[in-house]
Amino acid sequence: MSFATHTIEGAVSVVTLQRPERLNAISGTLLVDLHAALQAAQNEPATQCIVFTGAGRAFCAGDDLKEFAEQSETPAAIAEHCERIQQITRDIMFGTKLVIGAVHGYAVGGGFEWVLNCDLVVAADTLVCFFPEMALGHFVTGGVTHLLPQILGHQRTMELIVLGERQSAADLKALGLVNRVVPADQMLSAAMALAAEVATRSAGATARLKRVLTSGLGPRIEEALVAESKAANACFADPDTAQRIDVFAKGRL
Repeated sequence: MSFATHTIEGAVSVVTLQRPERLNAISGTLLVDLHAALQAAQNEPATQCIVFTGAGRAFCAGDDLKEFAEQSETPAAIAEHCERIQQITRDIMFGTKLVIGAVHGYAVGGGFEWVLNCDLVVAADTLVCFFPEMALGHFVTGGVTHLLPQILGHQRTMELIVLGERQSAADLKALGLVNRVVPADQMLSAAMALAAEVATRSAGATARLKRVLTSGLGPRIEEALVAESKAANACFADPDTAQRIDVFAKGRL
């Protein structure tokens, strides 16, 4: 069974996280499957736009803390996990096709980061996003250390990441982090309609627009991805992180 699938509906590819029993929490296998699905969507000749969503009750609940021991077992395992996470950002942001997030329920940690990596976002009114990393001793990834200050400024970025306060769909729209908020039962259809509209635009022009927009960000985002990976590696190996995750798993944090 694949934890991320790629299907084609006309000119739109749909990439879906398929681990609903774990709220699409990020595992090593999910990252491998998601990379393959995003690459397949980007390379599909008939596809003009990609919709990225999650099956079940949530878009993505962030890193699967049940796999922390495995992910942090050795320096090589830590480095591999962090690189796989950052590769998804590259797949979303540096491909030629626009990616529309169709997100609902929880988008936490890495899931929140993937929302921010999308070109356009249709949010269900049930969406709740937050960063738990600072409380757990983890580190943010996905290039958000560069992206968020560009949108929100320094202090608001620090507030969002350090405090990890929950943000509703309405909060996110007010911050300029999602484009549209719709009832949950209309989320996917609204995202597909938006993707179909994008698909009527010139494929060459939209690809060039995305390249121009991300090429200016590219070197800075790539630097951010590398710096985040170094920090995330250090956090994974920190005994304080293991202790915090153990406390969290026992329901005391």
